[in-house]
Amino acid sequence: MPFFFCLTFLVLLVIPYLFFWVDYGKQVVSHVLPKEKIVSVIENLNTPSTNHEGESTLFKESTFLHQHAPADEESTQCNPGNALLKVFMYDLPPEFHFGILGWNGDGKSVWPNIRAEVPHYPGGLNLQHSIDYWLTLDLLSSRFSDRSAPCSAVRVEDSREADVVFVPFFSSLSYNRHSKVNPPETVSTNELLQKKLVEFLTSQREWKRSGGRDHIIMAHHPNSMLDARMKLWPCMFILSDFGRYFPHVANVEKDIIAPYKHLIKTFVNDSFGFDNRSILLYFQGGIHRKDGGSIRKQLFNLLKGEKRVHFAFGSLRENGTDEASRGMHSSKFCLSIAGDTPSSNRLFDAIASHCVPVIISDDIELPYEDVLDYSKFCIFVRTFDAIKKGFLMTLIRSVSREDWTQMWQRLKEVEGYFEFQYPSKKDDAVQMLTRSEGCQEYFGWSSG
Repeated sequence: MPFFFCLTFLVLLVIPYLFFWVDYGKQVVSHVLPKEKIVSVIENLNTPSTNHEGESTLFKESTFLHQHAPADEESTQCNPGNALLKVFMYDLPPEFHFGILGWNGDGKSVWPNIRAEVPHYPGGLNLQHSIDYWLTLDLLSSRFSDRSAPCSAVRVEDSREADVVFVPFFSSLSYNRHSKVNPPETVSTNELLQKKLVEFLTSQREWKRSGGRDHIIMAHHPNSMLDARMKLWPCMFILSDFGRYFPHVANVEKDIIAPYKHLIKTFVNDSFGFDNRSILLYFQGGIHRKDGGSIRKQLFNLLKGEKRVHFAFGSLRENGTDEASRGMHSSKFCLSIAGDTPSSNRLFDAIASHCVPVIISDDIELPYEDVLDYSKFCIFVRTFDAIKKGFLMTLIRSVSREDWTQMWQRLKEVEGYFEFQYPSKKDDAVQMLTRSEGCQEYFGWSSG
């Protein structure tokens, strides 16, 4: 009897813990396993995919673009009255924005006269995280009476009329150019700018009114805003990914994922179809990476002996961009592998090249995912599967000419959504970001 009593007591004691661990295990699995978009095989390429509510994502995409497309007569001009977003922009001193580009002005104006001359943004790796530059230019020109470009967002002078408050700090460029400490200084210019920005923002009536929740701050480089992000987290960040953020600081519920600006040349008038692209699979870039990017070395070892596969280290030096452009334009599939963080510019280089992206990054979040069906022009492979011997090449070689051509055609249709340019053009990256459904839902706007 004592034994039976003890056994019963232990069972009653253990059962609640079993339920706890089962529930905890479900949470861990749901967090660790790749999202539904991460697949190991290509299935039903010709069938419109659906979301968890059974709604066709292709229908959602076409409906969104149709609803937000300006009328034909307004498609190439800005009509402030029809803009979706009213934006108040702080007049921060030049040291936070164009001053980092070397523009000093006349000491009287905060902003350059972009009608006369637009300050040049540096090339190379700086360019891929230049979203702050393009968005600021677009807002500065949104009130030009003779602006020929469309506008989804327009600048207003009174913050009480605004939907959002825009913070024009070129944080990625500040990180790239001003992170080193120059003796006898003990802190970097980048750190000082972030400190000054926090002090400025938290003292403003606009910040106090909303607690910063309606502020938009650009932090596209994964290492930008490292010192300030923990203090400014209620705001909406524009990011490349969530790789180096705590979930309470940045997450899909409040922040926007924006594309990189591609570095290789756009493939204009591309007629290089399936038979014209002699390279089957292409990757050129950094091979030895940290964290999730460690898979690059493993894939290099797996693929280095495969026929019609180009997998090599590459940089922008010594015409590296031209070389990569030629290679990607001549390739059917281009690898986009996680780097030090989940995102990589290789994806956007591949889109500009109309080279079908093969994405190997389990935790990746993609721009405009609420309206674009990436499965129609990308292939997703789990990291776990990608490092199996022979798996990746078998998968790639199983893609038929017809399926590849369908994805290639779709790439040519969507490439404009990923272009940053000034003046902005209809449905380019600037317009897409300010029209994103995620942004509208966050601030309670209605598309109807």
